[in-house]
Amino acid sequence: MNVYFGLGSNLGNRLQNLRNALTKLSSLGKVIKCSDVFATAPWGGVEQPDYLNACVSVDVDDSMTPPGLLACVKEYERELGRVPSVRWGERKIDIDILLIEGMTYHSDTLDIPHVSMCERLFVLVPLMQLVPREWTHPVNGKTIGEMIGALEGESYPLRIMGL
Repeated sequence: MNVYFGLGSNLGNRLQNLRNALTKLSSLGKVIKCSDVFATAPWGGVEQPDYLNACVSVDVDDSMTPPGLLACVKEYERELGRVPSVRWGERKIDIDILLIEGMTYHSDTLDIPHVSMCERLFVLVPLMQLVPREWTHPVNGKTIGEMIGALEGESYPLRIMGL
C-alpha cells in the first residue's frame, strides 16, 4: 500500500534530519517518490525557527495496520531525537502519516487522511509533487489544487532543493 508521509524539522541540521527520517521510513518498504524540500514559516502561533518540510511516498506491506504504522513513526521520531514539547512547537523531526492510498481511518490517536493537512500549505505543496494531478481528498472530495487555492493569502512555502 502506498503511504504518504509529511516530514518537518526546525532544529539542528534540518536537511540532515529530513534525510535521516527518510532513511528510517525506507525500512518500512520501497520509497516511491520524494518531494522537493520547502522552507516554511512556523505554523500554530508558537515563536520558533523556520522549518524545512517535505513529503515522501513509501510502498508499505499491506499487512501493516494504521496503528502499527503510527507506532513505527513515533519510534523513529524518538530514535532521531524528537523531544516532547508544546503543541506545534519546535522539533528536531516530525513525521506525520498523511494518507494511505485507498483508506480512511479514525481512532482517538490517528486520523487518515491527516486531519489538518487541508489547512497547511507546507503539507499540500510538497504533497502535490507526489499524488496524481486528479487526486481528490477521500473525505472532502476536493482536488489538491482546490485545497491549495482555498488557502490563498497564506504564506507559500519556498522550494529550496530536492531531498
